[in-house]
Amino acid sequence: QVQLVESGGGLVQAGGSLRLSCVASGSIFSLNVMGWYRQGPGKRRELVAAVTSGGRTNYAESVKGRFTISMDNAKNTVYLQMNSLKPEDTTVYYCNANLRRSIRSGPSDYWGQGTQVTVSS
Repeated sequence: QVQLVESGGGLVQAGGSLRLSCVASGSIFSLNVMGWYRQGPGKRRELVAAVTSGGRTNYAESVKGRFTISMDNAKNTVYLQMNSLKPEDTTVYYCNANLRRSIRSGPSDYWGQGTQVTVSS
């Protein structure tokens, strides 16, 4: 089994900062990519940011320059530093990991339970 446990969500005023963390645990052979997605009510889940085990990053246009993603490979942990938060950033954020559970298995996606981020104006 693989588990993703998120932390760090909460309530913050516009212009403030939050840091999300997500730890992957369980039977993990290799982590390929970890990332953060968000999904509002009635909306599609969208990529916020992702990082490969080699350190390559990808960001949604709406968060470039404000959010920074990083990964600690030794701890199987991904972080999302969110600065200059806006009310439109309010929604549930989900951690994602693309990983292999064994040398014989192909890559699969796993999701965390989600953490609420609320930005007040």
